[in-house]
Amino acid sequence: MYPRTQCVWEFEYRYTKMNKPYNTNEEFKTVLKNCRDLFAKKLHDYGAAWRILRPASVTDQLYIKVNRIRSIEMKGHSEVGEDIVGEFVAIVNYGLVGQIQLALGPSLGENDMTPEQALELYDKYAAEALELMMKKNHDYDEAWRLMRVSSYTDLILMKVFRTKQIEDLDGATMVSEGVAANYMDMINYAVFGLIKLTIEGEN
Repeated sequence: MYPRTQCVWEFEYRYTKMNKPYNTNEEFKTVLKNCRDLFAKKLHDYGAAWRILRPASVTDQLYIKVNRIRSIEMKGHSEVGEDIVGEFVAIVNYGLVGQIQLALGPSLGENDMTPEQALELYDKYAAEALELMMKKNHDYDEAWRLMRVSSYTDLILMKVFRTKQIEDLDGATMVSEGVAANYMDMINYAVFGLIKLTIEGEN
């Protein structure tokens, strides 16, 4: 029998301390629903104005959001009062917008999508994010719960840099999974951060 690693001991301790099994799928769905609610409200107010964004512009928005989270984490406070939770929500929603833009291409300036159509596409890619998380979580056995929120921030920032490099290469990569896969990873890391912050109550 192999000796248990420190990581395994820590996981078992936290699992026992909670005295209940994790329900990651439901937590993931809860966070996605909250993100969707905000997305739907903004659709009501602004329509699908984001349809003009080219994927590289979406990537830049993701960079702005995650860089701000990292800045707040490192400085310990925000001067304008907007919290980290809101920025993680924005990463989820921009990540899903990115998937839509990659699939359809940007519009030519007209509002070419109804809120209903936008939400249908949002739900499609959100379901794909959930499915990917379930597959990876099966293989990694909830290991993400042992990570700190700041680690999700760094991983998202790394994915942004990778995505920018892929875009600069016009997609001519040798081993990369591509922009869509990186967007999906950013979405899932952001959801994990939101689970930690809003459901588990971590700082």
